[in-house]
Amino acid sequence: MSNVRMLGDRYEIGEVIGRGGMAEVHESRDIRLGRRVAIKILRPDLARDPDFQVRFRREAQSAAALNHPNIVAVYDTGEDRLDVEEGGTQIVVPYIVMEFVDGMTLRQLLASGRRLLPERALEIASGVLSGLDYAHRHGIVHRDIKPGNVMLTRSGDVKVMDFGIARAINELNTSITATSAVMGTAQYLSPEQARGEIVDARSDLYSTGVLLYELLTGRPPFTGESAVSVAYQHVSEMPTPPSQIDDGVSPEIDLIVLAALAKRTDERYQTASEFRSDVERMIQGGPMTTAVPIVMANDYTQMLSPVEASGTAAYARALQPKRRGRGVGFWSIAGAIVLGIIAAVLFAGQFILGGASARVAVPNLEGLTIESAQQLLVANNLILGGQTAEVSDRPEGRVIAQQPASGETIEEGQAVNVSVSSGKEKATVPQLVGLSSVDDARTSLTDANLQIGPITEQDSQQPAGYVLSQSPTESTQVDAGSTVAITVASGSRTVPTVIGNSEAQGRSDIVQAGFDPQVIYQDIGPDVAAGTVLAQSPQGGAKLDRGSVVTITIGRTVAPVPAPTALP
Repeated sequence: MSNVRMLGDRYEIGEVIGRGGMAEVHESRDIRLGRRVAIKILRPDLARDPDFQVRFRREAQSAAALNHPNIVAVYDTGEDRLDVEEGGTQIVVPYIVMEFVDGMTLRQLLASGRRLLPERALEIASGVLSGLDYAHRHGIVHRDIKPGNVMLTRSGDVKVMDFGIARAINELNTSITATSAVMGTAQYLSPEQARGEIVDARSDLYSTGVLLYELLTGRPPFTGESAVSVAYQHVSEMPTPPSQIDDGVSPEIDLIVLAALAKRTDERYQTASEFRSDVERMIQGGPMTTAVPIVMANDYTQMLSPVEASGTAAYARALQPKRRGRGVGFWSIAGAIVLGIIAAVLFAGQFILGGASARVAVPNLEGLTIESAQQLLVANNLILGGQTAEVSDRPEGRVIAQQPASGETIEEGQAVNVSVSSGKEKATVPQLVGLSSVDDARTSLTDANLQIGPITEQDSQQPAGYVLSQSPTESTQVDAGSTVAITVASGSRTVPTVIGNSEAQGRSDIVQAGFDPQVIYQDIGPDVAAGTVLAQSPQGGAKLDRGSVVTITIGRTVAPVPAPTALP
């Protein structure tokens, strides 16, 4: 690809600045906008797969919608014909145009041998989690958090990259047969990924825990001679606490790392925000408060003194009773079963035992539950492979896509990967109460991928259009595109009744109600008390806009006309 000079008649290709298991990254220039960009050009073998190209385009477009300072921005995607072999052989290759980040990956940083202070390692993890929190709230799970996918700018900022690309690779299960690629990925696999289960945002949190462990100690928590052995350790073995490798790491930091590396998803941090909160508190020297169950840290926690562990939510949860029935014997048996699952997930499609198998047609799994899909595959001498959760309008828990496709012929014993509906995309309701107009509320909802619903007006001391209440309330999770009802100040007020009051009281009541009193005087006879409000306009109970004029008529005594003096 070194002879490539232009892509899409727009991008001038420069030197290679990075290589990975699936692509080359070139420093490039967008001649249309005159800016420096980085372009990732996918491997030819990936480019030859039409299914991958479709998924790649779709996922790259999703990633392009992410706009966050800790995420490498995706500007554009496209395809072009490139020379991929000597002799001029060309193939249509997809590419992705990204923000150019002047810096290095964490993989390069770690390979340099530089050791980070624990505080700096926590700061980097906080940046990664900030980007993940934003992506997760927009329904995107990375699935491949590792040092090679995190960049550090020259100014020290953290940038996570390859959102969407990892998902396209994962769904198609492409390149997993390359030993180096498998090994590199296996070191950061979550247990559920190793078991071939459905992956959600908590898998990214586990991988971030592995990343933080490596930043603190200089090595990942699990290593081995093969991808299977590493993945097996993720599923069944406890990591050595970082402080036992580097005494510069505090026991409190151990608790954060162990919380992230819990084997079961419900024993981990549940959101990137929770994980980041504890990391930030540790950086600032304060106690952790996130309620995270950490069963796996129980034994280790007993090593801490009450002073060392007090104030940490991790410690509080670690003192909960352990689940029964999970002894060494259980994990040995479970580990043996899992080892077989891992081998099937990582090497499905290869001749594990040697020799060719009979070929069978792949059944149609779409619309089935995972249990039904697995039963149907077993009946056809196939196995269920990777399961990827995907936002969809289809019923939650149902298969919405499969690879290989229905009707394709494959060898017996091979795996079929599926995408499973996780339900509609979710959105978080923003705070609308306090906004000054309906237009402001509508804009805020549009930014959150929601719509404005019924608008009710209500009398209030606030100016017209001021948002008084909303339903659902802020921070509620709802389906994207849902409506939010609001109640706004009508701007109109009720005119008080002041007839019979003194002039001073009448003026005061009108001002207090938000109106401007206007006074006219009317002569009265001796039988009427002077200074009394005789009439008002409009009448009490009428509705007027705030600041409108209310006219009151005040009675005043007419001075008596002196009797004429008789002339002498």
